[in-house]
Order: sequence, then C-alpha cells, then structure tokens
Amino acid sequence: MDYKKIGLTIGIEIHQELATETKLFCNCPPELNKDGYDFTFTRKLRPAQSELGEIDPAALFEFLKGKTIIYEADHRTSCLVEMDEEPPSPMDEEAVGIALTFSLMTKGTPVDEVQIMRKTVVDGSNTGGFQRTSVVSLGGEVEVGGKTYHLEQVAVEEDAARKMSEDGETITYRLDRLGIPLIEITTAPEMHTPQEAYDVARRIGSILRATGKVRRGIGTIRQDVNVSIMNGGIIEIKGAQDLGMIKTLVEFEAQRQATLIEIQEELITRGVIADDLEKKLVDVSEMFVKTESKILLNALKRGGKVYAVRLKGFNGLTGKELCPNRRLGTEMSDHAKFMGGVRGIFHTDELPGYKITQEEVKKLREEMGAEPSDAVVIVADDESSCKAALIAVVDRAVQALSGVPAETRSANQDGTTRFTRPRPGAARMYPETDVRPTQITTDVIITALKNLPDMPEVKLTKYKKRYELNDKLAIQILDSEHLDLFEELAELGLSTTLLAVTLTEDLTKLRRDGVPTEDLSQNAIRETFMLVKDGTTVKESIPDMLTYLAKNPTHDAEKTIKELGLEMMSDDEVKHLVESAVKEREALVKEKGMKAMGPLMGVIMGKARGKASPQQVNKLLNTAIRAIIE
Repeated sequence: MDYKKIGLTIGIEIHQELATETKLFCNCPPELNKDGYDFTFTRKLRPAQSELGEIDPAALFEFLKGKTIIYEADHRTSCLVEMDEEPPSPMDEEAVGIALTFSLMTKGTPVDEVQIMRKTVVDGSNTGGFQRTSVVSLGGEVEVGGKTYHLEQVAVEEDAARKMSEDGETITYRLDRLGIPLIEITTAPEMHTPQEAYDVARRIGSILRATGKVRRGIGTIRQDVNVSIMNGGIIEIKGAQDLGMIKTLVEFEAQRQATLIEIQEELITRGVIADDLEKKLVDVSEMFVKTESKILLNALKRGGKVYAVRLKGFNGLTGKELCPNRRLGTEMSDHAKFMGGVRGIFHTDELPGYKITQEEVKKLREEMGAEPSDAVVIVADDESSCKAALIAVVDRAVQALSGVPAETRSANQDGTTRFTRPRPGAARMYPETDVRPTQITTDVIITALKNLPDMPEVKLTKYKKRYELNDKLAIQILDSEHLDLFEELAELGLSTTLLAVTLTEDLTKLRRDGVPTEDLSQNAIRETFMLVKDGTTVKESIPDMLTYLAKNPTHDAEKTIKELGLEMMSDDEVKHLVESAVKEREALVKEKGMKAMGPLMGVIMGKARGKASPQQVNKLLNTAIRAIIE
C-alpha cells in the first residue's frame, strides 16, 4: 500500500506503569493481588453534564449499555479511595518525579504547577466515573534513525481497574490495579508508516526503561495508536500491549480506512444519500417459521422475532472485505451488538448460508422491496433488541456515506480492530477539586537534571562491558522485567550469559509453550540459580525446575529438585557410570581413541539426565579412555 498516497498519519499514546512505593492517591501497594478478593460491591455509573451543560458522547454511549458493575476488592491492595468512599490523598511525589525525569531526558518543558484533572470514564473501570490525570511537561522529542519526532505532552495518571469478566448484564472489575501510577506520553502525529510507529514506540519504551523506575512484565505497558488517512476521521485504537503488534495494527487499519473511502466513493457513484437509508424495520418472522437455520429458529422458539431492514445501494458492499477477517457487515454487526445486545446479524451479501436457503433470501428481498443494488440485513432476538440493533445498522450505513467515521476501537489478537465507542468530546475533562496541585520548582528541576540516568545507548555500552554480554543479550536483559534480579545474581558470581539467556530467551520459550511463567516469583528463580551455583544441581536442570515452579508456585526450589529427581549423583555414582559406558564400548575407544570422547559424552550425559556435571564427566571420561589407549 502506498501510505504517502493515502495520507497515512499516526500518533501514539504510551501508558507505562511506574515502579513507585504506593498508588497515586493512597498508600496501598501498587501490586496485583493473585490471592483473589475479600469482598465485592455493586455500582451503576451515570454521565453528568459538564460546567457548560454538555454530556460527553463516549460517556453517554457507555451509559446506554445499561450495565451493572461488580467490583472485587481485597483489603491489602485497595482502600476507601479506590471505592470512591473517601477523598484521595495528595498525589504521590515519586510518580511526578519519575515523569519529570523522563521529560528532561526527552527535552520536554516542565510545567510550573501540576494540576489534577478528571477525565470522564463510565465504562466501569473507575469507581468514581472518572480518571485523574495531570500534565507534567509539554513538548519534547525523540530521535529515531536520524529523524526527530516530537512529543506533545507527558502526564501522570491513575491506572484503571482490571476487567475480569463481562456478560449481557454485568461487568466485573478488580480494584487492585486501580490507582497504580501511569506515565502517559503523547506523540505528535508525525509518523507516516507502520515501521515509523513501531520504531518511535520502541525508542520511547527504551528511554522509559532507562529511568529504572518503571514496572515490567505483561500488562504494565499499553499503547494507544491514533490513525487517520486523507479525508477520513481519526481512529483511536486502544489496548495494544505487545509492541510488535503496532505495525500490524497500523497496516490493517490503514487498509480498513482506505477501503471505507472506496465504499464511500462507490455509494456516491450509485447516487445513495442519507435520506435513502430509512429506518423502516419489518417483522419477517412468519417467513422463517419453517427455516432450517437453527439461529433463527431458536430465537423464534424463545418467543423472539426476526426483523429486517433494507439498505438502499449496499448490495455487494456489506460483504466487502475491509482488512483480513473484517467486512463492512462486521462493522455493522459490532454496532448492532453494542446497541441491541444481539449476538450478530445476517446480510444478503453472505446469504444463502447458515442454513438460510436461496428461496428464503428471494422471498426476503421481495418482502423488503429490495432492488438488485440493495442489501437486506436481518436479526433474530426479542423485539426491542432487534429494533435497537437494526437502527444501529442503519446509522452505521449512513456513516459509510462519510467514509471513515471518527471512533474509538479496540485491538484484536490478530491485529485487526473492533468498534468500542464514539470518540470522546471536549466535555470529557474537568478540574479535580479534592487534590491540591503539585509545584515543580526550579530547585526540583535542577536536582532532577543532576541525577538524570544514562540514555539507553550509553547504558547498553556499559552493560556489554561490565557483564561481558553480546549486543543481543545486553539489549534483551535491559528490556527484561528481571533486570534487577540479573544484576543481583551477576554480583554473586553466576555466569552472566547463563543468567541473561535464561531470564529472557528461555522464559519466553516456556511462556510460548504454555507454561504460566507469570506465576514464577523472583524468589523461586533466585533459589533455582543459587542451587546451581552451590552444585546441588546443574544448569541443564533449570528449564525443568522453572516449569515445575511456575505450575506449583507454593513449592520451593530445593524440594523441587527432589520431587523431579534432579539431585546430583555422588562422585562414586558418576565414576561408575563413566567406567561402565567405556567398558561397554571398549571397541569404539580402541578404534577411535580420544575421538570417542564426543559420542561417549553424549551417551553418559543422556543416562545422567542432568544429575552429573559435564565438567566432572569430561574429566573422568578423559582419564578412563587414556587408561585403555596408552
């Protein structure tokens, strides 16, 4: 795709959890609780008018879903502040200091006074219906590939509660994450290719990690990507946790938007206008009482209805692929699900299908008065849900006449996106009245400047030299959530290469193999390495031990060695194993001499199964072979 031709423009918002001692507005520890919860409570959130009498459209959209919100909380990581039953404490100065450090590292201009604002959020992820956010600096820049990219602002804000589950009526959140300090970095919309977006996000992430004050691991960093093309609205894509997904997200979104523009142009060519798209909903239930479609039949048996609506001029367009696995009909279905609570829709571009016959489609088109250029959409559910869903479908069809509607979307695992809500408006922000501003004085800035950490490239050079690592391993360990543990164990004399490979490549491989490495405690990893260091087991046992400890987080490393049978063989046992192997293959030894070392080492180590040191076996084997050939 020619990104320059379509006018692709990209901006990024990076949200990174900070490694502070407390949450942003209370003294609770900023940790996720793995032990469940102590109690629950229920809320319903409603949007309120701003001081100008306006209601934010995104907030109104969430409210109209009518969801009941259940909150799970524990006494250790949550308090009355998270429950919105007590005013917040003063903003954590450590969090502001970390944001200030990043700002100065990227040449930003700190504000004189950090004002706390409330950002309306009524999806349930914040108990008070808003998120507190504060701008710390304006401007700034990062350099990537010899080109300078500008930052718009750096802010500190509180993280949202964790969504645990959702069904048709309720959403369940856990409060342990609510209030954990985040730094939010907003770039200027100066990127114009997917690769640029990836490179800039990676550079910002490396500078954040260079501060030494950010949390690491899955879920601690999230990227929102704003994407637009020429003559289209701005799309905000939320929830990209994997940096590597950014390129795919932008590629697919650019493709989706370009195809929406093509659909717009085709509709104009066909002479379709908004007034042609009537919300004339027709009950076509009688037509499907004998259908073989289980979806329609089950809805009718439950006392539901089948409703239809005609979309003038949309034949062949509702089924048009926007990007992999996404069609215009999919977009309409997303809106129908949100507004009607239905499970999905059918449109004539995909029919006959789903056990709906050609004859039924023919009768449906006749009943709806559909011309060959028209599409028909049907939905099966209770009557009110059907009507709400099809009204949403017509509204989305009207939006197609404008090309790319501005909206907020969520990232899917495959790199595509789905509709979430309309874009928020200016009425979303208003001042926080319960927390005093924080001053950033000249003395504070001077002190911060004197203590700025090394930039990533400087730190990389020092790491390679200090720990004798190659470029690849040094970069990987600097990006790792286990960096502090690496430094601690390296100081105790363990092999830095072994540490780096295990803490990055081996743990990644275990995670991809389905091992729950997120349940591995730092102490379990530490104990495993210490048992290798003191000779209780060998380094070859590490993957097996870490796998077992991840699946059994209450066990300790020393007991794991015994349970897995990984105790080291005694000196006599190793000697007997070596001598037996040499005796069994004496002919090989006489034929090849010292060249028999390799094959015999493989045999012996295979029998030892990690219970013997390769160095010890090598020494004994060398002696045994020489005793035969000399």
